[in-house]
Amino acid sequence: MLRLHTQLPQTQAWIDRHRGKPPQFVCVLGFTETGLIEGISAAGATPADRQYTAIADAEFLYCGVQASPQFPLPPLMAGASPTLITRAIVTGLQIPVLIFNAGLPHPPTVPAIDLGGIPARCLTTGRAIDQTAVEHLFQQGLRWGEKLAQQNPQGYLVIGECVVGGTTTALSVLTGLGWRVEGKINSSHPTCNHPQKWAIVQQGLDRWRSFNSSDHPFAVVAGLGDPMQIVVAGMAIAASRTNGVLLAGGTQMLAIYALARSIAQVENLCWQPEQVVVGTTRWVAEDVTGDTIGLAALLEVPLLATSLSFADSRHGQLRVYEQGYVKEGVGAGGCAIAAHLFAHWTQDNLLNAIESLLDEQQQIAAENGLMNSLG
Repeated sequence: MLRLHTQLPQTQAWIDRHRGKPPQFVCVLGFTETGLIEGISAAGATPADRQYTAIADAEFLYCGVQASPQFPLPPLMAGASPTLITRAIVTGLQIPVLIFNAGLPHPPTVPAIDLGGIPARCLTTGRAIDQTAVEHLFQQGLRWGEKLAQQNPQGYLVIGECVVGGTTTALSVLTGLGWRVEGKINSSHPTCNHPQKWAIVQQGLDRWRSFNSSDHPFAVVAGLGDPMQIVVAGMAIAASRTNGVLLAGGTQMLAIYALARSIAQVENLCWQPEQVVVGTTRWVAEDVTGDTIGLAALLEVPLLATSLSFADSRHGQLRVYEQGYVKEGVGAGGCAIAAHLFAHWTQDNLLNAIESLLDEQQQIAAENGLMNSLG
């Protein structure tokens, strides 16, 4: 159920250390106005939908299927939300879940820890987040990373995210840090929109460099990033000192690993990089329109992926994952990896749990449709 892609000895050692240990899932929500650019993301069919994607994902993650959710999962161009995958796993295995608000335009509808952050402006401004807010969120990440590690001393953290447009801010932050990563980034589209992403990043970089002379990673995030990135970087640094950390995602989490390493070096902070890996889905790792494995190799980040397949699913909404739609989100790949390590869940276990939840969702939707038709 696991495929190891880069830094193989380090990745295998991490797996061996954490097999059978209890995971805790943390989901960090954030927002960037970059996600409202027409066509930039498929995580919501329209820009209006994408304003509420993170809030809807958090509500479903926490509450599951509801007859009348405050924020229903937004319609996608194709497929089912990856939140279904994560919800099926964390409920099936009773994995503890904590939700953090790093900076949203609207408050979550479910219990969430507010980190006092702010939504990011579009990265094309070159002034995405005030640097004081970046430094505040980093300290919050450090504090909570240490606290969460203490709460689960025998286990490890699985850290996921929900930020629409986050692969584009990942590209911009990596480029701002000096990495040449054009064409290596994934997206929620079946074919990655590299030209659009790169044009947006170039515009942001030009504006940022016109008034910024610092290459400090805090300045990079302030100019070009989103609020989730700096929080998760802080969490990973602090938690790694005593616990394992599974950064659950693809491009965005590879960027955060590189960001955490850069901050630790510049700020002379103690962290244990061998305690941290990035875990994603095979749909991200095998996406031929990106280069996730090449990116991980370039950044020297340990990367593994779940072998979860939807090829034989009863649901067309899941089978389209095999065509490149959706791919990942809300820690789905990392949670699938944790399910295998903790409870030896197989392909059948995962697929049955996910399909059962989708069955429930469709049944409720059908009943609501019938009630509406009856007036």
